[in-house]
Amino acid sequence: MPGWRLLTQVGAQVLGRVGDGLGAAFGPGNRTHIWLFVRSIHGKSGTWWDEHLSEENVPFIKQLVSDEDKAQLASKLCPLKDEPWPIHPWEPGSFRVGLIALKLGMMPLWTKDGEKHVVTLLQVQDCHVLKYTSKENHNGKTAALSVGGKTVSRFRKATPVLEFYRELGLPPKQTVKIFNITDNAAIKPGTPLYAAHFRPGQYVDVTAKTIGKGFQGVVKRWGFKGQPATHGQTKTHRRPGALSTGDIGRVWPGTKMPGKMGNIYRTAYGLKVWRINTKHNIIYVNGSVPGHKNCLVKVKILNCLHIRILVKIYHSLHIFLMEMKRNCQKICMMKTCVSLVHLLLHLPNIFGCGRTLHIL
Repeated sequence: MPGWRLLTQVGAQVLGRVGDGLGAAFGPGNRTHIWLFVRSIHGKSGTWWDEHLSEENVPFIKQLVSDEDKAQLASKLCPLKDEPWPIHPWEPGSFRVGLIALKLGMMPLWTKDGEKHVVTLLQVQDCHVLKYTSKENHNGKTAALSVGGKTVSRFRKATPVLEFYRELGLPPKQTVKIFNITDNAAIKPGTPLYAAHFRPGQYVDVTAKTIGKGFQGVVKRWGFKGQPATHGQTKTHRRPGALSTGDIGRVWPGTKMPGKMGNIYRTAYGLKVWRINTKHNIIYVNGSVPGHKNCLVKVKILNCLHIRILVKIYHSLHIFLMEMKRNCQKICMMKTCVSLVHLLLHLPNIFGCGRTLHIL
């Protein structure tokens, strides 16, 4: 309301300058108000741009910007303009750069042996290397590469950001992620990344923001059993109950209680790449991936050597177990071995990696 009062006072002063009659009518002694109708800027016709841009010109403007971006990329990829960086051979312990992909959804996939697997489709759209940071300027241990994914409109970025992309010769990106790499895996800024960056059989880590569920109780958020439904229980059925004993006198940090669920970054580790579609730049990874459809995810190669060895052992035992099942032999011992290896894979701190694998 103070804002509207200020607008009415300013309007009264402006009209007061026009003539003495209006000035007397809208003077300080009179309680006559001026109503100012301000059009909302959140609608379709809320700005000067939308008001003076016809429907026929919108496709033309979009096509013009798209053609300029393509010409800018073509000039950047010219091999005669800048010399390419040297390619170093891969060594054990090398960390390669990942990429940014778009989550399309899930679908079933069958192998040649007839096994069914549920996979998630990740499409790589306009993914480019933006910046290289040396080891000395990053953290002193590993170098870093900044990667941008999915081209967006220029009108959605600030002027300093547009200047940064203009110097690179690339269109603005929706999101930028940083990947730690070794010195022998450095890539020249401006290099495009495709789905062929990975190969079938590799294991990747996928990071994305989970779907927000809002404020939820302990039954949905933490999987609590809840209170009895019958036998005299009428006070509550889905509440947590007692938090602790009485002599503590406080609530321990990290206690599982009701609260906001989802909308945080989570990582699915050790997802196997089943297939690569180079025509449409689609990566088929095993299982589910955090995030909703059409969200951008961060995909990087599984780097922990011990975990990779255990994953290979687990999948070898899994294949051997399937063959034993086909031969109808006793497999009690093999089930025990697979269970032990599966338990090792789910111990997050056994090799100091501090994370849990989600595999077959």
